[in-house]
Amino acid sequence: MSSAECADTASVRSHGPLDAESREWLRCLAIPAEREQALVRLHQLLLRAARAELRRRSLPALVEGREQDDLAHQAADDALLAITGKLDRFRGESRFTTWAYKFVILEVSATLGRQYWRNPPVPMGDDAWDRIPDRFGADPAQLAESRELAAALRQAVTEVLTERQRRVFVAIVVDGVPLDALAVELGSTRNALYKMMFDARRKIRAHLVAHGYLDAEGGMP
Repeated sequence: MSSAECADTASVRSHGPLDAESREWLRCLAIPAEREQALVRLHQLLLRAARAELRRRSLPALVEGREQDDLAHQAADDALLAITGKLDRFRGESRFTTWAYKFVILEVSATLGRQYWRNPPVPMGDDAWDRIPDRFGADPAQLAESRELAAALRQAVTEVLTERQRRVFVAIVVDGVPLDALAVELGSTRNALYKMMFDARRKIRAHLVAHGYLDAEGGMP
């Protein structure tokens, strides 16, 4: 065994018990003679993952065709760079490929977010408020005459949410800003914004129930 292979074996052991596939990825990425081919294979995996994620999450009007493929390559390239710079942080808590896919998913989110802000749509304005009470349990049959509920919803957003919760809620629910784009603008993450939206919706719904606009089971009284 060469000195490089010995050093690599010690490196793999430092990560604790790993599955065979993960050990092989680490071994190939650590040995100079095999590293280049391993990087090519890893980039191919990341590119397939980026393409799938873009198809799943992007709107056709936002990215499609050649542009979508270009963005997939960009996300895969950036993810590969991040992965190779953080190999020492892999601890074997999941398969190596699962760990690597997380990087490309983050890059796709950032890419879509930046793409949105290049040509953002015109905000829908006050009319958008009239179309969202149904998300809080309003009966659709009553929704056409529910301007009072819309006004109460707007008041609840103003009164019960923190400034940051209000900004996130209005951006996502009223203005229709995609989660990826908002995460880029606020320097946040999708998970953090999901949590903030969950808390905001809970506060708003409690306010509407307390003031008689929704009943406790979710419908309008």
